[in-house]
Amino acid sequence: MNETIHQHLVPNPRHPLHKKLSLSLLWIGATVILCGMFTLASVPRAEAQGRDTNPQTWRYTSIMQNVFDFIQKHYVEDVDPKILYEGAMKGMFNALGDPYSTFLAEKEMMDLNETTQGNFGGVGLYISKPERGTDGKPPYVEVAAPIEDTPGWRAGINPGDLIIEINGEPTDGLSMDDVLARLRGEPGKEVKLLIRRNEKFEFPVTLIRALVEVPTTKYAMIQDVGYLKLLTFTPRTLDRAKEAIESFKAHNYRGIILDLRNNYGGLLQSAVGISDLFLDEGVVVSTKSRIPSENTVFNARKQTLVPQDIPVIVLINRGSASASEIVAGALKDRGRAYLVGEKSFGKGSVQQVYPLDKAGFKITTARYYTPSEVNIDKIGIPPDLEVKFPEFTEADAEQLTALISANRIPAFIKANPQATSVEIAAFARVLTQEYHLDTGLLRRLIRNEQHRTTQAPVYDLEYDVQLQEAVKILQGGTYGVLMQTTKTLKVLQEEAILEDIPLAS
Repeated sequence: MNETIHQHLVPNPRHPLHKKLSLSLLWIGATVILCGMFTLASVPRAEAQGRDTNPQTWRYTSIMQNVFDFIQKHYVEDVDPKILYEGAMKGMFNALGDPYSTFLAEKEMMDLNETTQGNFGGVGLYISKPERGTDGKPPYVEVAAPIEDTPGWRAGINPGDLIIEINGEPTDGLSMDDVLARLRGEPGKEVKLLIRRNEKFEFPVTLIRALVEVPTTKYAMIQDVGYLKLLTFTPRTLDRAKEAIESFKAHNYRGIILDLRNNYGGLLQSAVGISDLFLDEGVVVSTKSRIPSENTVFNARKQTLVPQDIPVIVLINRGSASASEIVAGALKDRGRAYLVGEKSFGKGSVQQVYPLDKAGFKITTARYYTPSEVNIDKIGIPPDLEVKFPEFTEADAEQLTALISANRIPAFIKANPQATSVEIAAFARVLTQEYHLDTGLLRRLIRNEQHRTTQAPVYDLEYDVQLQEAVKILQGGTYGVLMQTTKTLKVLQEEAILEDIPLAS
């Protein structure tokens, strides 16, 4: 569904959840360049807020102006002032050491504006790229999360994968502008990537750019449990979620699974609204900045759409970030949900986007805190119950590389697009004999490939071990007992400090 999400981003002062909502707080999705979806909050043009009386400020401003003029007059060749201006702007934001605060050149602003229309040529990946490597590692492009039903998702690219090469060119030497220019473009054109997973497992992927559209929600019943998957937080996510819950009510649901896996954020107001569906009054999230007047506390309204006696399980993983972490953190701290899966990404800051003529910049203006007053930036939210998918060993990586190079699984699905579970299991046993890989792993890879040739299903209970565990808890009668063992993020943080161990290693 094509959804235009650039409208209606100015907060409604009459909305019950609105408390001095600054436009600067609207976009809180992890600020990586998205080759899939961008949500741009409409913000006022940045203007001088009065003269800074700090003499150091004026000293360095004057020096910068003098050097700018000197280069234009004395450099051996004529220099376009625009090049100097963009170089200086990039340098200033890089000096902050904040990957979420960056200068946006004209093309980046244009790409961002196009993305908010919901139609653009891309590969469907949320990505980030550090300016420099850490621990001696090259600064390759990292995949934060794929967007469902896009080329990147269908190719099996996962959160945490590194894009080592694009069309044969190493990415460690490319700027984010260069990366965008190579990944985005005309639909129907090929993009060849080399992916690295788990340090040593590398494999090639050929993507065909497609018209990427903005997704929001998927939902269905799993017997007597309502399953709601939020793909991103847009102005329409709340309405879609309400529709889902009304549908669950019509089917006499007895529990809800809220799936936030691979949801990389979106609008703060949308995250607060989703949390409000489950919480009866009280704090959802607070934001704190250098300017006290802009500090804000967001509270839930009285009464909920989901009654308090309906158990709730939230699924998270390393692709759950920012707005997703606001919802997960609020429901965990308030004792309203049990978290299952893997530790979330850890992005606890708020960005504002300012236009500068045709260019612009985005800058971190605040940090957000969960109801127990914890900022999860660079830490993430640990699940109450950790459930991981099988990880690859070094031996597995070698076998998988050989399997992928042989193109056996795509060839099987192409020849058997409607393969049944029995047929998939039989083919997995054949591959096990040849490649010495776990049969369960192979069955999941085959099923994933089958899903990528069609529209993604709402859920796959047969192969999704995290979802299986959530359903088991809700239908097995253990939810109440498990909720008595949960702890707020503040308590977990204090325990980690007392034990002299990090909250998330």
